[in-house]
Amino acid sequence: MKKALLFLFGALLAMSVQAQSWPQKPVRFIVPFPPGGATDISARLLGEKLSQIWGQTVVIENRGGAGGGLGAAEAARATPDGYTLFFPSGSVVTANQYIYAKMSYDPEKDFVPITKVVSGPQVLTVPANSPFKSVKELIEYARANPGKVTFGHAGIGSQTHLAAENFVWQAKIDALAVPYKGEGPGLAASIAGETNFFLGNVAAAIGHIQSGRLRALGVTSKGEAAQLPGVPPIARTIPGFENTGWFGLVAPTGTPKEILQKVYVDTKKALEASDLRGRLYVQGLAPVGNTPEEMAREMKAESALWARVVKERKIEVK
Repeated sequence: MKKALLFLFGALLAMSVQAQSWPQKPVRFIVPFPPGGATDISARLLGEKLSQIWGQTVVIENRGGAGGGLGAAEAARATPDGYTLFFPSGSVVTANQYIYAKMSYDPEKDFVPITKVVSGPQVLTVPANSPFKSVKELIEYARANPGKVTFGHAGIGSQTHLAAENFVWQAKIDALAVPYKGEGPGLAASIAGETNFFLGNVAAAIGHIQSGRLRALGVTSKGEAAQLPGVPPIARTIPGFENTGWFGLVAPTGTPKEILQKVYVDTKKALEASDLRGRLYVQGLAPVGNTPEEMAREMKAESALWARVVKERKIEVK
């Protein structure tokens, strides 16, 4: 018995020392979308700050495809030693399981939550030369011309896809979804006039709006977004409409708890820094930094919401 207790104490001490000395080499964030989207922007802003805290480089690796599924599968297969972490948008770990008949990862079994990093609303945009000047005009045209309106998104099951499907569902319109290989490419296509509207994350769209390449018609938050003054909430046209996106950190199942706790504590510390908060604010992002337990509960509730939207909109990939 005494030997068993000494062995247990030694194991716990070893894990504690491991966590204190971690990281001893660069840490990899797998981002399941191409550069230029809000997931990528969020990961890079946090990674830069954590590099300062850890004294080690945080390497951002973009692995786009299958609505975030390709990056998720790679992260799920990674060695669970803390040196590979997954930085998804919420939909990748709360909605894809209802959309894809076959997946090479299981959000519940393959990952453990660390923390939601940031959250923020989306913004409904149209090309600069679009005839639509308001959400109401867009909806009225779509209702009068069923099936003729198109919208782009970052891939089936992506956060931008589900936000747009939620809008189409609640607006009671018939619109055609056009998938792209990430939010950045989808926005570029919208600017070129390939689609009628795009419901993207503020962080990815704000630069295009400010430059005049895109026109913002409405935001998905309950009130106006401070970064987009004068852009009304979509809820003024569709009462009760709200949609919030988020981006966070999860780790491959089996990652030592002490390392998970250190990543959570250091991420929360990074998000409390005034310089990072200021940079996030400009992008229309609000720091979150909730506990792993809180993140798990919120993911479960959100998963139930997307299950309903996916069923109602008949979104599926066989």
